[in-house]
This record gives sequence, structure tokens and C-alpha cells, in this order.
Amino acid sequence: MKDRAAVLLAFSLLFSVAGAYTVKKGDTLYSIARANNTSVNSIIRLNNLKGTTLEIGQELRIPGVAPTSSTPATSKTALPAPLPAEQLTPTAPTSSIAGVTVRVPQSLRMGEAFVVQLSGARAGQATVRFPSEVGEDVRMPNEVLKPIGAAGEYMVLGRVVLGKTTPVVYEVTLGGELIRGRIPVVGLDQPIQHLNLPQRVSGVLQDPGKAAEDAAVDKAYTLRTPQVWTRPFAPALAKAKATSSSFGQPRTYVPGGEVAYHFGTDYPAPVGTPVLAVNDGKVILAGKYPVRGGLVLIDHGAGVTSLYFHQSKIAVKPGQVVKRGQKLGEVGTTGLSAGPHLHLEMRVRGEGTNPANWVDRLWPK
Repeated sequence: MKDRAAVLLAFSLLFSVAGAYTVKKGDTLYSIARANNTSVNSIIRLNNLKGTTLEIGQELRIPGVAPTSSTPATSKTALPAPLPAEQLTPTAPTSSIAGVTVRVPQSLRMGEAFVVQLSGARAGQATVRFPSEVGEDVRMPNEVLKPIGAAGEYMVLGRVVLGKTTPVVYEVTLGGELIRGRIPVVGLDQPIQHLNLPQRVSGVLQDPGKAAEDAAVDKAYTLRTPQVWTRPFAPALAKAKATSSSFGQPRTYVPGGEVAYHFGTDYPAPVGTPVLAVNDGKVILAGKYPVRGGLVLIDHGAGVTSLYFHQSKIAVKPGQVVKRGQKLGEVGTTGLSAGPHLHLEMRVRGEGTNPANWVDRLWPK
């Protein structure tokens, strides 16, 4: 009871001063938290939110901000200037620049990987950026990207960061010309999943080796090597189906813990089930880590990496070149895991994308 009272006291102190904020067009929980020097988790707790989707006009209480009728999102931290009106109007999915045809999806979902297609004799000379990434919780935002491809057909991979519901803005530059477009984004609207893992499982989150583990993985995300795959992406397990936890699910691991997105998909399977490479690539990491457990990370080129968590055995080594369908290891329950399963992630320049959208697909088609 004393422990519970201490927790309640801490919560009352944390939220004793709270200001009101009215959600505006383009706001996300991340941008509001960032602007007010607080965390997404604190806003969710204070407002008793069941998910991460916001509605324009919704009133939120902000921890640590003196009450006002409306607290501007830019009151503490300078954010990028609002997009010009012409960028907020719908843009055609097909356009052209300097004789090159540019094609993009008509709409996107949060956490989706997508393709900007460039067709024409000079398509390989273009560059692509995503200015809407500035101010978002992404690695290397607004990076200048060179297209990959051949024979007048090229592409640049994009990613929609989890938590984003504002439009993706892209820019294509070629020969001194520039075009800018906007792609609307739809949220996943998933409830928060409270795992409440026992201490014997969740204790690995405080492991002193976690920082080195995260640093090694983040370093791998910076790789920009040529595309090596030529075939559609394959399943990482021969028969298993994703049933235990869906991609993009907001979740907590312990009672009162931080809310974090599930950046991959979980595939329950018996210990010892072969784990297979989803496509050709090079092994960058292979070993046992505190949180990810038995981990293999493969670089497929073009900023695409696949990660395979919680394995009981590892069958490959760093630097090894692997082929689609090659055995990488075996399913286990190592690291932050409550039972035998494979946690699979597909990342584009370090950001999680839905693994289901990669299977049986030959990008960019």
C-alpha cells in the first residue's frame, strides 16, 4: 500500500500544474509534447487517452504548463514554419519535371513504406527529399536521396513514421527545377496495449548493455548501400501467422511505463523453428543482446534493413552475405520476450514500416 501511495503521490505532483491546449490541423502527440518540453506518455496519462489519434478542436491538458485558454504549440520550442497554403491542398499523384514523370501513392497509412517512381531518360539524375520529416521523430530528416533503378525507371523509398497523421510532403529536384507534392496520411487508430510484463522479463530494459545495443543498431540504420534484392520479399517463417501483437500498436511494458509503438510484427512459433532471410543482403549484426535477444540485422541496400529478434540460436555471422530464404537462426524467447516468437522488423532508413506490406512484393512494383 505504501508503494501504491508513493506512485499516486508522484502522479499528483507530475500533473499538479497543467495547461489546456486545443488540437490544430497538423498536430501530433509528438509535436505537442516536443513543443511543451514533456513526453507523449505524460500527455496520454494526464488526458486518459485510449490511443494516439487526435481530432482537430480536441482539448488536451499539458503537464507543467500554467492553465490558459489555449497554449500555442510553439510557445517553448521553435518548430518549422507552417506549410504554405499551396502545400496543404491535394496534389495529383502523377506530375512531371524536366521530362521525367513522377508518380506517388494517392494516400498513405501511418507506418507505411512507399515509393516515389521516376520515369524518363534523366530520372536517375533527380534528387528527392521529404521536408515534412523536419520536426518529426525520425532519423536524418529531409535527407537528400538519390533514386535507384536503371533504363529510365527509378525509385526512391519513403516511410511514414509511426505517430504521423499529417501529410507527407515530398520534393523532386532536377536540372534547376523543383516540384513539390502532398500525400494525405491516415492513422492506424489502435488502442494502447498494456502488457504488464513481470519483472523477470521487463528487467532487461534496465540492463547496462542496452545503450550499447541501441547504438549498434542505430549505426546500422545509417548504411546507404546499393540495392541488392532482385526478387519479391519472402516470409521470415515458413508457415507462422502474425497473431500475438500487430504492427504499430501503442503499448506499455510495465504498469505506468512509457507508451511506445510496436515497430515490428510478432509471429508465435515453437522454439527451434527456422528463421529465414526475407531477401538477399549482408548480415550487419548477429549475436545475443539484452533487449532484442538473439538478433540478426540484414542490410538489403537502398536504406532497407530487416531485423529478427528473440532467437534461441544464430546461424550466421556479421559480414556474411545471405540469400532470400536462407536460415538465419531459430525461434526462441530471449531478451524482452514472454514466450517463443519471432519479432520481425522492416526498416526504411531506420524507421519501422509494416512487414506485411513487404511480403510477396517486388519493389517498386
